[in-house]
Amino acid sequence: MSASVEMTAKRVDAPLPALRGRVGRDAPLGPATWFRVGGPADWLVRPADTDDLLRLIRRAEAPVTVIGAASNLIVRDGGVRGIVVRLARGFGEVAVEADGVVAGAAALDATVAEHAAAAGLSGLEFLSGIPGSVGGAVAMNAGAYGAEVAEVLDWAEVATADGLLRVRAADLRLSYRRSMLPPGGVVVRARFRATPGDKDAIAARMAAIRESREATQPVRARTGGSTFANPPGQKAWALIDAAGCRGRTLGGARVSEKHCNFLLNTGDATAADLEDLGDAVRDAVRAHSGTGLEWEIKRIGERAA
Repeated sequence: MSASVEMTAKRVDAPLPALRGRVGRDAPLGPATWFRVGGPADWLVRPADTDDLLRLIRRAEAPVTVIGAASNLIVRDGGVRGIVVRLARGFGEVAVEADGVVAGAAALDATVAEHAAAAGLSGLEFLSGIPGSVGGAVAMNAGAYGAEVAEVLDWAEVATADGLLRVRAADLRLSYRRSMLPPGGVVVRARFRATPGDKDAIAARMAAIRESREATQPVRARTGGSTFANPPGQKAWALIDAAGCRGRTLGGARVSEKHCNFLLNTGDATAADLEDLGDAVRDAVRAHSGTGLEWEIKRIGERAA
């Protein structure tokens, strides 16, 4: 999950409210991201639980940026001003019910799918193909393999400055890779509908998804998932390929040859390399086909001075 608030270039030294969770200053963020790039946060907070998060949201004297699994995130080289929140312990519980699964925002999407499968619940197999966490899946209506969160979400609990809200899926106005969370809201828990099914069929579906990912995506590379959203009626990868960008490089960044809607850190890329390569790909696609690609990967923070 990645949601950012626009921030000024000035380092933030404002004191934080008393919290029970872990707090770090000038905390490196790059190692937490799948790309392994980016500068530090002025403050990095891992709230102990929802009450801790609510206390921070209500009393913080600096802008707040929330990240989750950081699987679809570029942290710019200059780092992030203000407070970065990462939900971890205290937000990872998964509870299986007769007709669904309730999961904390830090639970991995694949973990939710595995719990459902073990209980013989069908309809959540597609989550095993999404490299992220529940909070991000709700915030951006994640989807894969012919399904998306909007089709299975019942409700989400969202921490806001006004308290903890339970928001119905319909009120989130979920659309392609978007949701309308309350202003400044942070997803902390969600419920997904499922139906009883045949365990063997569910397992086979999940195995097919894993095999497809392995065969078609650079899953073992330093990458960030799909770079650009698919334009209506088109595939981003096909537009990128047609524009001659498969395998294109810039510094330590490369467009994957296996799936050209993925950017790769080949080992020594900077965040600027990745972002600039992505923008160069967008320019090439627009010049070739007239189609504009929109970033699906979130980019937060500031460029290096």
